[in-house]
Amino acid sequence: MATDSPTRRTGTHALRLLRALAEEGKLVFSTAEARDVAPRAGVPQGYVRFLLARMVHNGLLTRLRRGLYAASEIAPGQVGVHPFVIATRLVTPSAISHWSALSYHGLTDQVPRVVTAFTPKKVVTPSMRGSHGKGRRRHAWEIAGVRYEYVSVKREHFFGTEEVWVDEHSRVRIADRERTVLETFISPRIFGGIGEAFSIAHNHVDNLDASKLVRYARQYGTISVAKRLGWALEQAGTRESILQPLLKMRASRYHALDPSRPRRGPCDRRWMIQDNLPIARES
Repeated sequence: MATDSPTRRTGTHALRLLRALAEEGKLVFSTAEARDVAPRAGVPQGYVRFLLARMVHNGLLTRLRRGLYAASEIAPGQVGVHPFVIATRLVTPSAISHWSALSYHGLTDQVPRVVTAFTPKKVVTPSMRGSHGKGRRRHAWEIAGVRYEYVSVKREHFFGTEEVWVDEHSRVRIADRERTVLETFISPRIFGGIGEAFSIAHNHVDNLDASKLVRYARQYGTISVAKRLGWALEQAGTRESILQPLLKMRASRYHALDPSRPRRGPCDRRWMIQDNLPIARES
């Protein structure tokens, strides 16, 4: 006859706790959140910390960082937690952004090798500890073979996000289509150069809310970004009436289309833009 051994009780408690957390959509959760649902799962609250440690040891959980865990699987044969959920819980507040958001919104055919999010917080990753000097690769978390990178932004620049369902259990915050496109003009180096921004604006202008994109550019408040974006949208066929708020932004000097190239080329006084893209002139 089977006995109710400590090992058997631990397994039962673990499954009950996972089920209770999943019912609340918490496949990534903190120790405090596990304690909150423990009574409903029939798990003594004072037993939770030990139980979580055993669940990590037995492969039911992955420890993401101190006090934060992800369910390795909901049940045998089912997939684990979506990487976007992990990214937005590792650092809060944060939102999926940059290449990850471009891919999600169908604005690029490239498949990102990392999961990227932006956040108004200063992020300290495990790779920063004990790191000497500055390498070329961004610091990140690496969990179960997935790399998670974060871009810190000013608090007033943390806008233009929405919540989306990434699976039947989880919603995450992500930069919306227009905020994602704006980011290609804000941080062109992350995308391999300003050419990617112009290409996206040209190829996807019909699927963008141009008025919202213009509003976001004004809210961001950087003249060079607003002028490059406005010039690109006009080249892509956006009506001048929509672009008027960007045209009215006063610029005290000409801004190069490509900030990484020498400042040589014709100047567009209307947009206060210097066309230093050789391809445009040679075609």
